[in-house]
Amino acid sequence: MVMLEKAKVLTLNAKTIGSGEKTVVLAHGFGGDQSVWEYVLPEIANFCKVLVFDLNFSAAVDRRTTQEQSKPNVYDAFADDLISLLDSFSFKDVLFVGHSMSGMIGCLASIKRPDLFGRLLLLCASPRYLNSADYEGGFEREGVEGVFLAIESSFEAWARAFAAIVVGQSYPTEVAKFGKLLLRMGSQVALPLAGAVFLSDFTDMLGQVKVPCTIVNGTRDLVVPISVADYIRRKVNGPASLVNIDFEGHFPQLTAPQPLIEVILRLS
Repeated sequence: MVMLEKAKVLTLNAKTIGSGEKTVVLAHGFGGDQSVWEYVLPEIANFCKVLVFDLNFSAAVDRRTTQEQSKPNVYDAFADDLISLLDSFSFKDVLFVGHSMSGMIGCLASIKRPDLFGRLLLLCASPRYLNSADYEGGFEREGVEGVFLAIESSFEAWARAFAAIVVGQSYPTEVAKFGKLLLRMGSQVALPLAGAVFLSDFTDMLGQVKVPCTIVNGTRDLVVPISVADYIRRKVNGPASLVNIDFEGHFPQLTAPQPLIEVILRLS
């Protein structure tokens, strides 16, 4: 078991930066890698020990060293990877910052191993992206099917357009950065992963989350409506609070790093 956990550290490019009594774990979302935290990492590392890593769908991971996910729910496999990483560093009581899809990965891991987590910071996270009669997820099924078709038929054009939408047109440098990460991921990885993300439904799982949660959302996030953040706050089974930050897009770590840093340091 120890050898497997150490191998996971190498495979996912995990490393720690900084020192301090509190450990902060930064987990990226769809299409990204640990480089998306470059604007917030240095300041947080001045006060805390910080763990960064690449989820195994990232282009930064050598896929020759990874195995195909055998679990029907890929989020479950990612949660197991996270648990292995924390165990390999003997971390407990961490502040887990899960951006976008990593928010639900952190929730699943906390249900399996609550001892590892002192608090979950769910950053622009969503338990369900599709609208329903009594839930506003932000997307209709037809729109999501259009995303899948675009990834399959014209991946490069889709990646550049998607990056501009989710990061924000006002940040061309950051849009280009995330667009490159998407392109490196490739359509063969992006398509099935997009299906797993946009068709996911973790609304029933939220009630099993007992670790304290801070839900952080943006006032102008085109991917996750503010109503979703409030939904998570009401449905989790532990103490929960909601923090809204005024930023454009879905990537505050790129477009509004200082307010995000302040929230993280306040909780650490």
